[in-house]
Formats: sequence, C-alpha cells, structure tokens
Amino acid sequence: MTATVPDRAAEKTKILNRLRRLEGQIRGLQKMVEEEKNCVEVMTLYASAKSALESAGDVILEAYVEQCRARGDEPADLVRLLRLAR
Repeated sequence: MTATVPDRAAEKTKILNRLRRLEGQIRGLQKMVEEEKNCVEVMTLYASAKSALESAGDVILEAYVEQCRARGDEPADLVRLLRLAR
C-alpha cells in the first residue's frame, strides 16, 4: 500500500502544476481582452489554453477513474463520469 502513496502524490503534483499553468494562461487571456490586443494574438492564446485544459482534463480523468476503480466504485458510475468529461 505504501507504494501507491508516492504515486498519488506525484500525480497530484502533476495535475496541480498543469492547472497552475492553465490559470496563468487564462489570466493572460483576460488581460489581452481587457487591453484589446490583436485578435490573432488573443485567438492564439485561447487555442493554447483550450488545448491545455483538454490535456489537463485527460490527466485528471485518468487519475480519478483509477482511484474510483481502486475503491471499487460501480462501473456505471465510471461510465457516467466519462460521459460528463467528454
């Protein structure tokens, strides 16, 4: 059981780092909109933030589905989670 604790901690760190980077991108996007920056620049950052959110979502989904399976949650609950995430 102790072998999974560092794995969970590492996974949590990985997720939080991704979310912090994403938060920075969103703040940057807000600032660009406030300052009425060039539409190409705004849309480029928007596309980057959208991609980062999807990527972070995949990592989060994978980690939490594994946790649900490890706890013995019902397969139907996992399917519902997967549908909500997509």
